Amino acid sequence: MPISFASSSKIPYCNQLPSVRTVNSYSPSSSASIFNNNNSNKLRLHPNSQFGSRKSWLKKAIKCSSSIVRETNESEFADIVLKSDRPVLVEFVATWCGPCRLIAPAIQSVAQDYQDKLTVVKVDHDSNPRLIEEYKVYGLPTLILFKNGQEVPNSRREGAITKTKLKEYVDEFLKSVSIS
Repeated sequence: MPISFASSSKIPYCNQLPSVRTVNSYSPSSSASIFNNNNSNKLRLHPNSQFGSRKSWLKKAIKCSSSIVRETNESEFADIVLKSDRPVLVEFVATWCGPCRLIAPAIQSVAQDYQDKLTVVKVDHDSNPRLIEEYKVYGLPTLILFKNGQEVPNSRREGAITKTKLKEYVDEFLKSVSIS
């Protein structure tokens, strides 16, 4: 493969690059790029991909999409959160919010680990402006804990949080709820 230099710069330029096509909606990470080899229509995962075969990746994607974090809206909020006989952790999120996407796996993990003690729901910021206004959500993600239909005092938390800190936050809340 002959290598030449682009104009007068010292940057090598190669005019015979292999054809590569990346499909963003399919690729869960940068290591799972999809290659279109020899101009065929068959797609395969990069051999160094952490997901192994396409079939195993699809199974993992389907498993991840079956969430125990319930999404709620303005019309269901009172029934699911305020009338709940269990403590409820409400996460206010938006699809365009990077920190919201960052903490999503931690929220999912907490929902799974505490499913017998706590209900976890999420509220989409853009679809539920009345709830955003009512609960004065100024930053995303915002976590608010509810017990007996009321916001627990000092339970509000804004911004990204690690899984460990999130579990400490929930443990402290559950301990305070069991005492009162």
